[in-house]
Amino acid sequence: MNKVMRLASESRVVLFSNSSCCLCYTVKILFEDIGVTLTVHEIDQDPEGREIERALIRLGYNAPVPMIFIGGKLLRSTNEVMSLHLSGGLIPLMRPYQALY
Repeated sequence: MNKVMRLASESRVVLFSNSSCCLCYTVKILFEDIGVTLTVHEIDQDPEGREIERALIRLGYNAPVPMIFIGGKLLRSTNEVMSLHLSGGLIPLMRPYQALY
């Protein structure tokens, strides 16, 4: 759990992902489209991936990925991210994290 929390707080917006997960890919594209640079940790490519996966599951979700942390705090599930986006709440929430063009 310590590694997950350390990685989650090392960058402003962090995504724990699996390189073959279509939901993870969707989240990456969504954040890219709204101008937010993600730090992505592909847990299936990390030697400690199984430990990270177990730690993410202990946070309370059946599926460990995608998990999004903003400012070191868990944003929750893909459903929450998509609901925020569809309701117009994601972009204002992400404004401090958007890249300047």
